[in-house]
Amino acid sequence: MAVSKKRIWGWMAFDWASQPFYTLGLTFIFGPYFAAVATEYFMSGGQDSAAAKASAQGIWSAGQTVAGLLIAFTAPFLGAFADNSGRKMPWIFFFSVIYVGATFALWGLTPDGSALILMLVIFYVGFFAAESGLNFVNAILPSLGNDEEVGRISGSGAAFGYWGGVVSLFIMLLLLAENDAGVTLLGNAPLFGLDPDLREGTRSVGPFIAIWYIVFIIPFFLYVRDDPKAEKKSTKLSAVWCELVETLRSVLHRKSLLNFLVGSMFYRDALNALYAFGGVYAALVLDWTIIQIGVFGIIAAIAAAITTWLSGLADARLGPKPVIRVAVWVLILVSVIIVGMSREAIFGIPLAEGSGLPDIIFYICGVCIGGAGGAVYASSRSMMVRHAHPERPAEAFGLFALTGKATAFLAPALITLFTLMTGNNQLGFLPVIFLFLIGLFLLRWVNKDGDRAEWSAS
Repeated sequence: MAVSKKRIWGWMAFDWASQPFYTLGLTFIFGPYFAAVATEYFMSGGQDSAAAKASAQGIWSAGQTVAGLLIAFTAPFLGAFADNSGRKMPWIFFFSVIYVGATFALWGLTPDGSALILMLVIFYVGFFAAESGLNFVNAILPSLGNDEEVGRISGSGAAFGYWGGVVSLFIMLLLLAENDAGVTLLGNAPLFGLDPDLREGTRSVGPFIAIWYIVFIIPFFLYVRDDPKAEKKSTKLSAVWCELVETLRSVLHRKSLLNFLVGSMFYRDALNALYAFGGVYAALVLDWTIIQIGVFGIIAAIAAAITTWLSGLADARLGPKPVIRVAVWVLILVSVIIVGMSREAIFGIPLAEGSGLPDIIFYICGVCIGGAGGAVYASSRSMMVRHAHPERPAEAFGLFALTGKATAFLAPALITLFTLMTGNNQLGFLPVIFLFLIGLFLLRWVNKDGDRAEWSAS
């Protein structure tokens, strides 16, 4: 059955509307600003610079750990409940309301850090809502085309989202986010008379993310609908729980699916950690300003948009598995560089004072993280479609959501542990390398065509 272009574009609008939370909030504007405020706050409490930076990274990763645990516990059950009811759109709307309220409230992170912990909690409430809504949006993907079309649509949707991240980041840097001198990238004071001394230009990132979402999510709710012919089952808690348990048991008998779900669980967790801590690393290890991190973000997002679109074409031609493997190897290389580099040395080789080499290398790393990360995200969605039973696609993406969040706390928790144990921000990233390697190893037993052979034999 042909799918209307409006429905496909409406579905892709979600990526465009929600991407600024990750680009501006998690990685390039709010995250580094939070790290800078937290560092100053801990230093004012008597910690030295190194200890304060480690504490700042520690509480940021602790917030992500808690949010990951909450998502892990709730996503499978919510997915099963939505599957049984046959309705996903009300859940997407519900989490959208929470997302908008939480992001708008991020304005409250003032430079003195007086509301530091409250803002950390609010940010990760927004993160929880964004990720929970995305789970239901991904479950709509299998209905948009066949395997080859889905690979292209997934890649194009992710690329479209990254372009949204680029545009939103340009707007923030040119008109709102100020540097230490109190001016934007254009050299002007922040728009709307926002006070640079109170960092109101940078703090406006929260309301900006909220307003952007409200405006650009409209096509999604206009053109995407629940399938009226979807099978409806009992939504009693006992029935939903039994359905979920039965689904989990069935995975143990599907070797390719089991290895894909577990493998992707590890490499997606590691990738999310790179996204979450990339800007924080730049602020704490390389001493970059918000403006520098923002320019870095633009370069990374443009690379992500282009590479993700190309990966969608490669996915349609070669299948998702080769795309995922190449991208994960690139991310492993980047992670090794991050662990081995500081402002003073690269893999133990001292640098001249004031050397710009670490900055150049990290810009290249940003391009690689953006490009490879986008390819992993889009092709993993496509691979999940190849493992979804034709009659039960929502159930399959419920599993994808489960494994994507079941250990969402793992990378942040390990980064927290390694950072606090070593007192070193770079060594705190060591667990990311291990997680990527485990995920890559398990891909060996994933069938490039998914479970299609089993369906045809049954």
